[in-house]
Amino acid sequence: MERLRIDLGERSYPILVGPGLLHDAAVVAGSVAARDVLVVTNTTVAPLYLPRLERALEGKRVASVALPDGEQYKTLETLARVFDALVEHRLNRDACVVALGGGVVGDMAGFAAACYQRGVDYVQVPTTLLAQVDSSVGGKTGVNHPGGKNLVGAFHQPRAVIADTDTLKTLPPREFRAGIAEVIKYGLIADAGFLDWIEAHLDALLRLDGTALTHAIRRSCEVKAEIVAEDEREHGRRALLNLGHTFGHAIETATGYGEWLHGEAVGAGMLMAADLSCRLGWIGAGDVARIRALLERAGLPVVAPPIGVGRALELMGMDKKVLAGRIRLVLMRTVGEGVVAVDYPADALQSTLSAHFGATA
Repeated sequence: MERLRIDLGERSYPILVGPGLLHDAAVVAGSVAARDVLVVTNTTVAPLYLPRLERALEGKRVASVALPDGEQYKTLETLARVFDALVEHRLNRDACVVALGGGVVGDMAGFAAACYQRGVDYVQVPTTLLAQVDSSVGGKTGVNHPGGKNLVGAFHQPRAVIADTDTLKTLPPREFRAGIAEVIKYGLIADAGFLDWIEAHLDALLRLDGTALTHAIRRSCEVKAEIVAEDEREHGRRALLNLGHTFGHAIETATGYGEWLHGEAVGAGMLMAADLSCRLGWIGAGDVARIRALLERAGLPVVAPPIGVGRALELMGMDKKVLAGRIRLVLMRTVGEGVVAVDYPADALQSTLSAHFGATA
């Protein structure tokens, strides 16, 4: 088992990574201090891993709620079912919410924990690659709105993250590939050597080689942990973690939350960020081609839907990184060094959007 730590003072917590962790009652029960527990999961994950988690929590009073599976259900309406379960089972402020599932489950369970009785503990047990390397770490929680992704939410740090790599064996290949996009992101924004490693070991990752997976998850979490410890609430450097997300969220919102997986949209968005970085003279055309080739090798889509420049700008204008009416974009000063850009030529962004989204909707 690999053990990392998010250093946030009294809100610090461990990230545990390795195979078979859900079988280890000492790991699971040791991460959940509360006597009363609500497990939030979904209808796909529950049959696979809920009984195993319940056994690891033996001796505690455990209830559960299984939500419908899919990004399209990441709504306030679905979130109400978590609150209903908390009330139904008469859980109090000393209870703990355990998120068992992917990023949608983790975001909603964390948001419910942030709000219920003004805040209760929660523990992340991510079962997708995307959640294990990204969304389970850092304390961002929330739900989507028809007008934009993750517009309603809160910062609420978990007490622990337990990433059992064995759960990835039951992950559909498309979902796994979507998680690879977030792994690539860390190389692009902060570690060119890690990007080299991903290129050399991508085949091993795609065949779920345990050693490669553990390294990829650990290194991704290390990068995120360092950035979050420096900027917990995204006032500055933490925005780098959103490489590709402003473009990607526009794709997800325009296509109705579900047609594109989050990681797929982020992958296409990273290619658009690379395109704009090249237009600004920061990276070369060869770098853009390299990024495109890696995304294609990972089985990720590189052609964005033709939503049009106008619709793209409308949706990007609702992004949480917009300040004073200016769209802040995460770009690449070099491959391996991300930068938050505000003062960029509008015509360069227009050219990128036109090239990828089409001039008209």
